[in-house]
Amino acid sequence: MTRLKHSLRDLIKVLVVFTVCTCVFYMALRMVHEEYERQHRYDPPGGTAIKVYQPLEQPWTDRLSIFFRLGE
Repeated sequence: MTRLKHSLRDLIKVLVVFTVCTCVFYMALRMVHEEYERQHRYDPPGGTAIKVYQPLEQPWTDRLSIFFRLGE
């Protein structure tokens, strides 16, 4: 009977440690997420930035042909 008690006590210790570690890990992930949420990723560029991509107006048949050829 004492062996069962010791095994049960060890199991409870492991579960408590696992639960605490999981909670700490979860809180750390939340802190990192909140830190990245504060950053503005899509601010307009400053300085002398220029737009380098200007899409050309193509007829829809050409675009469909490219779609079938490239599979995009």
